[in-house]
Amino acid sequence: MNDPTTQLVLLLHAGSTLAMFGLIWFVQIVHYPLMNAVGADGYTRYQHRHMSRTTWVVAPLMLMELTTAVLLLPLLGAAFYAYTIPGLVLIALLWISTAALQVPAHKVLTSGFAPDAHRRLVATNWARTVLWSARSVIACVLIATA
Repeated sequence: MNDPTTQLVLLLHAGSTLAMFGLIWFVQIVHYPLMNAVGADGYTRYQHRHMSRTTWVVAPLMLMELTTAVLLLPLLGAAFYAYTIPGLVLIALLWISTAALQVPAHKVLTSGFAPDAHRRLVATNWARTVLWSARSVIACVLIATA
């Protein structure tokens, strides 16, 4: 695709998706499992700071990914619906998982370390890890073929 607008949207889309792909794997393998090593004394403060700082990194990337995924529908057209529509479905599942599973677990953890909430956070975050992995494949296919 030689259209500069489409190329820019594709690059922003792939960039935001791949950034989230790398981030979610780091969070799943390193960050979340280590939360239980923070210690009870400083955990509440740690959790509040974690949520605040993470939002500044994740929110712009998720919004960019969603916005560019929507923009790609008309820019790429029906010829690419086999990628763009499933990609949007995966984004919807990511946002639902975040709002329904991970955010509530994080909110419980703001009152102090709770082993059940922590286990739930780590376990349910695998869904987002798999979803962003699939999203990264779609983004790469779009870059390679559009």
